[in-house]
Amino acid sequence: MPNWMEVQNKAYMLSDPMKLIRKQYMCILHQHYSHGRNIIAYYSAFIQKPDVAATMIDENDKNAFMQAVHGMDKTKGLDLILHTPGGDIAATESIVYYLKKMFDNDIRVIVPQIAMSAGTMIALASKEIIMGKHSNLGPIDPQFGGMSCSAIIEEFERATQEVIQNPEKAAMWGLIIGKYHPTFIGDCEKAITWAETMVKKWLEENMFSKQNNKESLTEKVVNFLSSHNTTFNHSRHIHIDDLKKLGLNVVELESYPDNQIEDCMGYQDCILTLHHAYMQTLANTNTIKVVENHLNNTMVLNMMDK
Repeated sequence: MPNWMEVQNKAYMLSDPMKLIRKQYMCILHQHYSHGRNIIAYYSAFIQKPDVAATMIDENDKNAFMQAVHGMDKTKGLDLILHTPGGDIAATESIVYYLKKMFDNDIRVIVPQIAMSAGTMIALASKEIIMGKHSNLGPIDPQFGGMSCSAIIEEFERATQEVIQNPEKAAMWGLIIGKYHPTFIGDCEKAITWAETMVKKWLEENMFSKQNNKESLTEKVVNFLSSHNTTFNHSRHIHIDDLKKLGLNVVELESYPDNQIEDCMGYQDCILTLHHAYMQTLANTNTIKVVENHLNNTMVLNMMDK
């Protein structure tokens, strides 16, 4: 008799024909190109459904990852295929902690297209990031209500300096700064410190752990990705060449070593076919998120679930 998850997966296949394609290429990826490593794909419909809050990383995702990890041989490491706009920093911290514990830091992150904000932070917790020429990460400066914490502090410091130099501007700046609640600036500063401290720790524990100059490498990465002055906007797309210049261990998807098999063009083709299948699912169904593994274990969040 099938269990609850098996029934759900059978029903999901009927509603989503792309499931069969994903299953096929996930199997190829696992068996032939990832050398038996565990695979989890985390996909969000933030492009197809831009105004839906549930496309962001949140606490519900921990349950999905727990379900995906169940039954895996943790000694074989994890390849995480990631497509996300980012989301809640507390949820991100907890998910990364869980995955690092489960796979003993043996985590590679594959970014077929976009991993922004907290998604970038997850990628920086890995030992290796695999990206294509079209792929990008993003700044890691925290946001409050869609506003950059760094930009808010920058504006506050500008206001302070301008009022010191010209007290007549106090009234003008008072109208702007007066909209902030009493602890707002302090909360922004703490959020920035939290994000930077987290990412520094992850980089030093994993990607840069064997580097003699890991502290300086970490500082360089975090200073660039968290600085509003260098990235200019939280939606800035940061591509592979700039990430390599920062010293990150980023491998080009197009040149990733593989052993081609019959009816499949190679590792890049396998990853991008999977990516396109997920994007078709997110475009043509009510699906908001898919968390899926190579064992055919799928957890789906639909619009109707919210």
